[in-house]
Amino acid sequence: MIKTIWFLMIFVGIIYAVFTGNLEEINNIILREAGEGVTFAISLIGIMSFWLGMMNIAEKSGLIKSIAKGFRPIIRILFPEVPKNHPAERWILMNFIANMFGVGNGATAFGLKAMKELDSLNSNKKRATNAMAMFLIINMSSLQLVPLTVIKLRYDYGSKDPTGIIGPTILATTMSTIVAIIIGKIFEGGSRC
Repeated sequence: MIKTIWFLMIFVGIIYAVFTGNLEEINNIILREAGEGVTFAISLIGIMSFWLGMMNIAEKSGLIKSIAKGFRPIIRILFPEVPKNHPAERWILMNFIANMFGVGNGATAFGLKAMKELDSLNSNKKRATNAMAMFLIINMSSLQLVPLTVIKLRYDYGSKDPTGIIGPTILATTMSTIVAIIIGKIFEGGSRC
């Protein structure tokens, strides 16, 4: 469906440009923005590599396991279907930590592994479990303490205070995560009826 929407948006834009005589401007924009997209992706490689490396060091050093023990009561409340010490706990936690530090793209690998582990607990492969839905809800609300990608973008574009976004980000994402969890738990309760 999304492919169709994108195709129609691009197609309508090109047709509109032909009828308004702006086809050359579309070509210029495509060429300029394609280069900008590559530059942007390359500029994020450093910060992503750093945080993914930090997460791997934290995992190998046992720090993630220690943090997991501290967060276990919260994980138990949010994911009561997941057995204690199941591998899904570790991947869920690593995904949450990566998201908290604003490395959403880096958190994707952890999220995929978490969802795979959660699916291993699923007896009905045609339907997501409550734990899978809750993980997705929390992941999408994306609680962030330090939005590194946004800070990097603000720095790259010359912001005088690139870290000025931290306070509002913590407030906004905390509220979105709380609301997401409440709504998830309401619907989770309704699915048991």
